[in-house]
Amino acid sequence: MKALFLICLFVMTTSVFAQETRGAMSWTADNGNGTYTNPLFYDEFSDPDIIRVGDDFYLAGTTMHATPGLVILHSKDLVNWKFMSYCFDRFNMGDEFKLENGKEAYGQGIWAPCIRYHDGKFYVFSNINGHGLQVFIAENPAGPWQHINVGGSIYDLSVLFDDDGKIYAVYKYNEVHLIEMKPDFTGFVEGSERVIIPAGNAMGEGHHFYKINGKYYIISANYAPVGRMQCARADRPEGPYETVTISAKETMGTRRVHSVNNVGLGSPVPEDGFDFKVSGDDGNYFSAVPLHQGGIVNLPNGEWWGISMTDFRAVGRTVCLSPVTWVDGWPYFGLPGNLGRTPRTWFKPNVESVSLPHAPYVRSDNFDNDKLLPIWQWNHEPVDKKWALKNGKLRLQTMPARSFLWAKNTLTQRCIGPVSTATVELDASRLRDGDVAGLGLLNMPYAWLGVVCTGKAKDLVMKVQQGNKTISLQRQMEVNDPAYKGTVYLRIAVDLDADLAQFYYSLNGSEYEKAGEKVLLPYQLKTFQGSRYSLFAYNEKEREGGYACFDNFVVDEPMANRTSNLPIGKVISLCNLSNGTYAWANPHGMLHSAGKGSREYQNGGCFFKVHDRGKGRIALEAMNGTGFLTVVGAGLSADVRMMEKESDASLFLWQDMLRGQCMLLSLSTNRYIGIDPVTGEPYGADWTGCCPDRKDGTVFTWTVIDSDGIVKKTEESETY
Repeated sequence: MKALFLICLFVMTTSVFAQETRGAMSWTADNGNGTYTNPLFYDEFSDPDIIRVGDDFYLAGTTMHATPGLVILHSKDLVNWKFMSYCFDRFNMGDEFKLENGKEAYGQGIWAPCIRYHDGKFYVFSNINGHGLQVFIAENPAGPWQHINVGGSIYDLSVLFDDDGKIYAVYKYNEVHLIEMKPDFTGFVEGSERVIIPAGNAMGEGHHFYKINGKYYIISANYAPVGRMQCARADRPEGPYETVTISAKETMGTRRVHSVNNVGLGSPVPEDGFDFKVSGDDGNYFSAVPLHQGGIVNLPNGEWWGISMTDFRAVGRTVCLSPVTWVDGWPYFGLPGNLGRTPRTWFKPNVESVSLPHAPYVRSDNFDNDKLLPIWQWNHEPVDKKWALKNGKLRLQTMPARSFLWAKNTLTQRCIGPVSTATVELDASRLRDGDVAGLGLLNMPYAWLGVVCTGKAKDLVMKVQQGNKTISLQRQMEVNDPAYKGTVYLRIAVDLDADLAQFYYSLNGSEYEKAGEKVLLPYQLKTFQGSRYSLFAYNEKEREGGYACFDNFVVDEPMANRTSNLPIGKVISLCNLSNGTYAWANPHGMLHSAGKGSREYQNGGCFFKVHDRGKGRIALEAMNGTGFLTVVGAGLSADVRMMEKESDASLFLWQDMLRGQCMLLSLSTNRYIGIDPVTGEPYGADWTGCCPDRKDGTVFTWTVIDSDGIVKKTEESETY
């Protein structure tokens, strides 16, 4: 009876997931078929730390200068997460957190949290630059949270409540220190600090400290030279420690396309006219940041899983989930036979609870409630008396600011990828001389589209900080014109995989026109965040002004519904992204390459039917009658051959790389089908993963073929 219930629930879950409309969906890693696809979130979530309490999982992440701060998420299955709480609403620590007196805290604030549970209470430990260690304590992770300012210079720390009652913290970059904390968290035990891992021993930052089966483990992120995850192990907290690499080179096929080289931590806020030095991409690992800075957690059934982050272009840093394989007492991220590499798509953790696919946040907001949705964060601390939710609208009163980056009460939420649009209604009728209000992208360089009030005239203007461009759209709107109702409709469409955005506007809410050219969204280390949608209002003439009213903020994610990304029952071709050749089922039994115009392509030898074998598993049958793709042997002899009869070695897990791209993970070798693009040797199933540029021979573009051998147009999401 229980099995029947679970089957019915799985069918219902899949059906509900499949019937969601494209516009209403938000990215979730859950594929609805028993698998998930990384990243867990397609928006920024930095420095993740995770714990399990009973059957519940809790995830804490960095929020930098944004408020409210220190986010806590909750999950029952490690894949589907929901917002739980923020640890605080305000910093209350000085002018830099308020954008006052020429001070700011971009990229500073609070970061690299450690979440722990001990003796009935939840603890979050985190550093605020210039203010030291902060501790937040709650009996319920939904809050309220008690705050203790410990101070000192303890950063990138992790805390361990040991069995003997002592509380240890490990911290610092490269040279790892151990210190004992006082039980009341008012400070540290005098004389307890010591160096436990000297500099140059492959450890890095963002430590995660555990005691497992009587041994002490420290997991850290090392950036020398390109980023990897290290693990140290000892019999005592003070060491001596031995170390190994537990994850390396895993970028999920993602590379940092554009970044700003001359705007970083500690640098001044770039003013208008600043010459941004933006680098391009050279396609190697130095242009990508592999999985790093994360922790591990166990399930009640004994499984172990890893949480870590990687850089997803203009998104910023986001979270990936990795199966953990223990070998010789070391927790490697990855699978048996492919240690250190994480599949992009894998089977969900084996937990008792069944969770319907869902996103962690509601992103669209009509401002009809008496409080903002949790997805919203202010850029620095807000001035509470200068904003309100009134009559179903968000009202922002303008305050003096010399530019967008210095505007107070800018309300933000993270841009979500791969592509999305944000649309908002702006009532600008109450703006006064010198006021500016609109929809922007908080980044350095920034960009915005809005209404500028000069005297009684209101112009629709676009401002792009890179190149210091101010573009009048020549849509002057006179206050006294009875035809003008004061409302304009503003829209931003972002392609975060390409680091690009396009602005639009409408005067009637239905017909939109482009505003300016596409805007580049490079990543930089001054805000240390990805791009953010922003609602703003300020006065550029350095005085108090009127106010702007925003309504119906709507986020649309056209690529969130991925149910068609696994072409079950379809006949497809597989074109290798590395050299443009097609996978060809050789009648002699091997899988080779062939050109599109070749005889092999024309006779169907490059066409494969995708058979569903449940939970994301597939079998590929060649349409020229040679049989099923099957892996024979292992290691260097892991050949991919055509076998008449299907077997367990014919099972592959489809790796959705989005935009019509995929990889094929052999469930025999836990490695990928690939070919050397230079030598053109037959395909093998011994490739550990793909490079950031996806052109090493493991990534395919797939295309649906109809019964007459004609290529059907694969549905691709419009970016703009």
